Amino acid sequence: MTNVADLLKAPHWSTDIPMSTAHVRLPVIDERGFVVLRDADPPIADDEFLSLEYMDWKSGGDTNFAPVATADGELDCQGFWKPGDERPDKGGIFTSNAERCPTIVDHVKSVGADFGRVRVIRLEPQTYEASLPHIHRDDNNRFNPESTGWVVRQWIELTDNPGAFMVLMEQGPDGMPDQSTEVHIPMHRSARFLVDTQRLWHVVCNPSDTTRYALISSFESGPALDDYIRANLP
Repeated sequence: MTNVADLLKAPHWSTDIPMSTAHVRLPVIDERGFVVLRDADPPIADDEFLSLEYMDWKSGGDTNFAPVATADGELDCQGFWKPGDERPDKGGIFTSNAERCPTIVDHVKSVGADFGRVRVIRLEPQTYEASLPHIHRDDNNRFNPESTGWVVRQWIELTDNPGAFMVLMEQGPDGMPDQSTEVHIPMHRSARFLVDTQRLWHVVCNPSDTTRYALISSFESGPALDDYIRANLP
């Protein structure tokens, strides 16, 4: 097995992202840092994501992103904390891409929880070994008041890419990913799951020879998200 400790240099930028806060968290996610839901049914049609406008933005490999909801409704892959207009990853505003993907928009709204960034990712093939140097934690809760809900992310896989999976690891005492805690989530078409990506180090392996597409949405933890999760457990 490839040793992730041989691929990352400490300290890593992810180690500075807070983990212990007073935000409201959901036990159904907090137990393992992730929860797998029933597959999305029916699958989201190809034209909903293939027709979107993509930005050249790198995260976790050779990626491009199509912003569907952003802080200001503009086609921008930046976080919600632009200088002078810092805000938490909530209150997302749909972009011009949203007009091309009504099913995606309807799904995001149907969750019922406050959402922030909503994006479709396009990831080119990469092996397990090639993916590990890109493993990281997300800064989902910058400027998020601790009296409110912890922001987590949902994935819905939009394409079939044989052998694709998400790699998850807890953070070790040294602040780096603890490979002894490694978990893999299979990523077939319509696979649907939520991850506390500020807690768990994560990256996606796509060993197929085809481009992978997935919908990634940020949601605020609270009663609405808890109801959605429990209604969609396997």
